[in-house]
Amino acid sequence: MLISDAVGLIRPTIPRTGGTWADIGAGDGMFTRALVELLGPTARIYAVDRDQEALADLEDWAAEHGANVTTVVADFSQPFGLPDLGGGLLDGMLFANSLHFVPEPQDVLAQLAARVRPGGRIVFVEYERRAPSRWVPYPIPAARLPELSLSAGLSLPVFVASRPSAFGGSLYAASADRLAGRRPNESPLTGASSAGHTGS
Repeated sequence: MLISDAVGLIRPTIPRTGGTWADIGAGDGMFTRALVELLGPTARIYAVDRDQEALADLEDWAAEHGANVTTVVADFSQPFGLPDLGGGLLDGMLFANSLHFVPEPQDVLAQLAARVRPGGRIVFVEYERRAPSRWVPYPIPAARLPELSLSAGLSLPVFVASRPSAFGGSLYAASADRLAGRRPNESPLTGASSAGHTGS
């Protein structure tokens, strides 16, 4: 995938320029670079990944291009800090081909989404029609995403784009917003726990 492909895939999910975002499971930074292009020069982006070497390459790219990217070496399925953010909340968070590495992503998504301000944007890029493999061990088909979003205290996702994948199946992009006044695993309609219920 080229950066232009990544930009085109997530462009409809980005509501405005600027702000503070995190790319969770950034890998080699393909989608971090796409965020830099879409969010503009005033944005700050945290790129989180456990691959220190990949993040070092991203740091070099950011320095060369004057991008405000802060790399964080961490396993995102475990607690981690974001330098200089203090107790502040993010304006947005991107999961691009990263949640499918987590066997049970509900709790991880809920904990991370809680670090986004109410009304903030969560963006997903995942595979559709892709069998489990070493590269995509726990696929998240589009039909499962509404359940995950609601259980994390997010709105129902809006699916905005898809493209064929060279590795089989297709990639989809979707976005959801952090709902104000709701705890994770609480139904947006009744206030009762939504755990154990599946999407339609």
